[in-house]
Amino acid sequence: MLNSVLIVAAGRGHRLGGEIPKQFLPIGGVSSLRRSVEAFLALASIDLLRVVIHPDDQLLCEQALAGIDDRRLLAPVHGGSTRAQSVRLGLESFAETGTGKILIHDAARPFIPATVIEAVLEALAEAEGAFAALPLVDALWSAEGNQAIAPVSREGLWRAQTPQGFHFDRILAAHRDHAGEAHDDVAVARTAGMAVRIVEGSEANFKITTAADLERAQAEVKRLEQASGKQA
Repeated sequence: MLNSVLIVAAGRGHRLGGEIPKQFLPIGGVSSLRRSVEAFLALASIDLLRVVIHPDDQLLCEQALAGIDDRRLLAPVHGGSTRAQSVRLGLESFAETGTGKILIHDAARPFIPATVIEAVLEALAEAEGAFAALPLVDALWSAEGNQAIAPVSREGLWRAQTPQGFHFDRILAAHRDHAGEAHDDVAVARTAGMAVRIVEGSEANFKITTAADLERAQAEVKRLEQASGKQA
């Protein structure tokens, strides 16, 4: 059975502003989508990869992934009006591929470390689902407007990241049965009664959502380039 990857790139990125969705914006000359795709294709443990995109973004996707010569990279599929619908349509496209495990990753997380990808895959040897996450370390407060009301315990709370991995048949069935939107694919899996394990994520695996995140991503590219230059 194959290990497959679905990269979700069908969002419009309205919070970042601009005409081009955030996953196609250049970060050091390379889009977030391409960086995400290349991070997974760099691993021999990945057998197939497909991107799910908005129907209007076909050309943007072709331009972003131009020149990647890898038989594991399949043609993109078009998503739906919500993230949950887009994921389901992407999953459906793997139905006849012999996929046993699938990783679902947001294209807006371009700096996913290989160690996190492998950790999620390894956890699927013993669990129906697994996802990368980081424990909350900051103090939490409930508020009304800008007024602090009461502290909130952070014990047992985690910040979810992607990839989120699952046994393929179970997560496909869960998405087919799921009505409406969901926070993420773990929510869909848990609604279907699947057991899902947490593995430690990485601060480097942040999501580009705002202009500040994009600036952080640009700085991260410069940092990585400088580190690579020093090693050379």
